[in-house]
Amino acid sequence: MPLYKIENLTYYYPEAEKAVLKNICLEIEDGEFILVAGGSGSGKSSVARVLAGLIPDFYGGRIGGEVYFQGQDIRAMDRRKLARQVGMVFQDPEKQIVQTHVEAEIAFGLENLGLDNEEMLRRVAEVICFMDLEQIRGDFTANLSGGQKQKLALASVLAMQPHVLVLDEPTSQLDPVAAEDILNLVKRLNEEMGFTVVMIEQRLERCYHLADRVLLMDQGRIACDGSAREVARKTIKGCAPFLPPVARFFAGLQAPTVPLTVKEGRKLLRSCLNIKETGAALPAPGAGDACPADLTGRSGAVRQKNLWFTYPGGQEVLKDVSLDIREGEFVAVLGENGAGKSTMLRQLTGLLRPDRGTVEVFGQDVGKNGFKEIRKHIAYLSQNPNDYLFQDTVEDELLFTLKNFGLKDTSAADEMLERFNLAQYRRTNPRDLSSGERQRVALASVLVTSPCLIILDEPTRGVDFRLKAELGRFLQQEAEKGRTVIVVTHDVEFAAEYAARVVMMFSGRVVSDGPKHDVLGKSVFYSPQLGKMCRGICNGVLTFSEARDRIYPLVAGGAAAGEDPGVM
Repeated sequence: MPLYKIENLTYYYPEAEKAVLKNICLEIEDGEFILVAGGSGSGKSSVARVLAGLIPDFYGGRIGGEVYFQGQDIRAMDRRKLARQVGMVFQDPEKQIVQTHVEAEIAFGLENLGLDNEEMLRRVAEVICFMDLEQIRGDFTANLSGGQKQKLALASVLAMQPHVLVLDEPTSQLDPVAAEDILNLVKRLNEEMGFTVVMIEQRLERCYHLADRVLLMDQGRIACDGSAREVARKTIKGCAPFLPPVARFFAGLQAPTVPLTVKEGRKLLRSCLNIKETGAALPAPGAGDACPADLTGRSGAVRQKNLWFTYPGGQEVLKDVSLDIREGEFVAVLGENGAGKSTMLRQLTGLLRPDRGTVEVFGQDVGKNGFKEIRKHIAYLSQNPNDYLFQDTVEDELLFTLKNFGLKDTSAADEMLERFNLAQYRRTNPRDLSSGERQRVALASVLVTSPCLIILDEPTRGVDFRLKAELGRFLQQEAEKGRTVIVVTHDVEFAAEYAARVVMMFSGRVVSDGPKHDVLGKSVFYSPQLGKMCRGICNGVLTFSEARDRIYPLVAGGAAAGEDPGVM
């Protein structure tokens, strides 16, 4: 008997005209590690909610078909019993955290299960150790970074020791090192403790190779179902965006096998290039090829000098931060969770003021009421897109921004709806959309004024490959027009592909700043997957286009046009 059995499942959210799930038939065996991939709005999160027993009881709507868990109708099961068996980590940790302090949040679920104090203390201590939360165990949850909140949400679920873990993008706000730690922990829970894991992820380079089985979803249906390697082979032509970069690269080479890891990719690449493991690497391109466009003569857009900032309670977050950014630059800011990246952005917007130091935007001192003069030229999107959505329709969100800044030409709203593939949702309430779709609405609402300075905090969270590519190209075009783009992100692949300059922050300080090839090319952990694969073999490669242009011509049988098979 399978752990889960779903038969002919169809589901409509309340007041929705179209089904978000269509005739889903699925069996999940005990102990499987399943990865669910697909585009934004394809139904991935809805499947997760079904498995957790939240649809339709919590979300409402109309449902058809049957869902069985351990042979029982999941809708007829006692909620308390189901909560002991199935734990879910939501895409947005803000929706899951209910207590004011970290340790209390971890203990909250255990209290609801009625565990005795001794067992509760043991589980809380154990999960704090596993999740490396010791330094923040007594912190106020509202003061945590987005990544810290995500780790806390996962810790709270793990403390309950469920039999099934349903994870909806559990690493979307985590830095690469923390994400790797979490995924390795989840894999250990699956392999050593027998946990059944169902994971939704957009950043497939992190976890594709870990899964026993991959479900690829498209428009509410399961388009492909099989082992990771089987699905990679089946989807290589039509759905290559839903492959890790290494696999996607070799798909373009028409390689006989599809590598899923950097190690497999390096071995196959050396074979294709006839390079021995101890052989010399192909030379890197000249320094000029790796540098951003000439910025001579451009004026300063942002200047932060000797910034120090401490939150109430004594947490020093910024320590002597100095950063100059010129007009027309596209800068990505990377670093560990809690490094001060988001705090630095809030200094630029006037939301926070430094304890010491100065912040200038377009020559105006933000700390001396200068923000009033330049605010209409700035677009700022924080980590939580829900903070921006309070109108009745998607179109109204954009029109509200235009009205707020006294702009009467509404054609910009139509342009943004088209650019971010939101025209079909023009009359839809934004809170009825998927997380990725809400992210796009929030983006469109802040960019509709054509701002001179674009400041985005984790804009690719919950966004699929194609939409991420469209956003990256849009931001590059804005930078080419002379607008300044600053993006805080944990998405190293996005930073490598689209930014020209990378700033690295750790422990409240800027530790590295320069052209992306100089910063990411020298990094071990903050390097894109293709950069790791090509290091020592074909140096100077970070992106798909660079790997394609340098390697495809050297390999017989490569793609004739040399195009990315994932962009069609």
